[in-house]
Amino acid sequence: MARVFMKGCEAIAEAATRAGCRFFAGYPITPQNEIPEYFARRMPEVGGVFVQGESEVASVNMLYGAVQTGTRSMSSSSSTGISLYSEGVSYCNAARLPIVYVNVGRGGPGIGAIQPAQQDYLQATKASGNGGFQMIVLAPSTVQEAVDMTYEAFDLAERDSNPVLVLTDGVLGTMMEPVELPEMKSDEEVAALKAARRNVSAVGHMPSEQVRILPGGIGDGWEKTNIETAKLYKTWDKDIRVEEYMLDNAELVLTAYGISARICKVAVKKLREEGIKAGMIRPVTIWPFPYKSYENLDFNQVKGILDVEMSIPAQMRWDVDHAVHGRCPIKECLRSGGQIMTLAKVMEAARELAKEVL
Repeated sequence: MARVFMKGCEAIAEAATRAGCRFFAGYPITPQNEIPEYFARRMPEVGGVFVQGESEVASVNMLYGAVQTGTRSMSSSSSTGISLYSEGVSYCNAARLPIVYVNVGRGGPGIGAIQPAQQDYLQATKASGNGGFQMIVLAPSTVQEAVDMTYEAFDLAERDSNPVLVLTDGVLGTMMEPVELPEMKSDEEVAALKAARRNVSAVGHMPSEQVRILPGGIGDGWEKTNIETAKLYKTWDKDIRVEEYMLDNAELVLTAYGISARICKVAVKKLREEGIKAGMIRPVTIWPFPYKSYENLDFNQVKGILDVEMSIPAQMRWDVDHAVHGRCPIKECLRSGGQIMTLAKVMEAARELAKEVL
């Protein structure tokens, strides 16, 4: 398939369109504005619907309504906007609706900076809404991965009848890279996908039709629902994805996700050239988190871990600590508030850690 040169946000929108997304609602916020802008042009071309909501709250609730019809539907925002999605996403989880949404992160807290950051990790993996629900969270490190993960997110969401989040940042959202786009689903395929969800969609059923009704909040109905979803979450071990790079004889392990992991991968190569046996663990699904990749390290060999994030304070560090259980020192290399991680900073932090532990 031919490769095309695309900006991250536009590639995400095109991937969603090719996956059969036919409804998008969103509200402008930097640095994800190119997603709704692209959809505004693209949806009418494929017989879909684009709505610019009057707010993030309106947009996520339009998403709730659209996906109830069986239509593959999507939204996107950035950080502060995603905070406003929390209630609507919680409702989508409660109704077991397969929404897909994208967070192109910016600096924070509060309104923060419009530049890239990775300061929404805990929000994405631990507190996307009330009630303690969980969802698969995919974290691309290239524009190609953003395309592939967005395309797949719709299948994952419909498989589980559960929201799926693609968490990226302003670097990947605005940078341009060559990508191979997936095949465009035909009108017949899109119609078949919608028809497959008819028995759980609000489309006007005949009295003779059997329709799945989710339990409500009377008696122990919600507890039964939560028990069932907890069983679902336990099946996600098969969905854990992680990149383990040059770990075989590594004495120093760098760990990062998303754009920071790209920098770490180059740093590992350069550290090796300097005689430091470095490796990398990159969570690709940041939820469920690949705890076993850290737990299975040989801590007689691995002497230190460097956690690299564009977040102050560190956020992924919480999960790394939980996996390592204090079996080796963990240091941090951090930036935040829109300041981009650099190779020089990672190299300096890795050298300092190497001096301490090797």
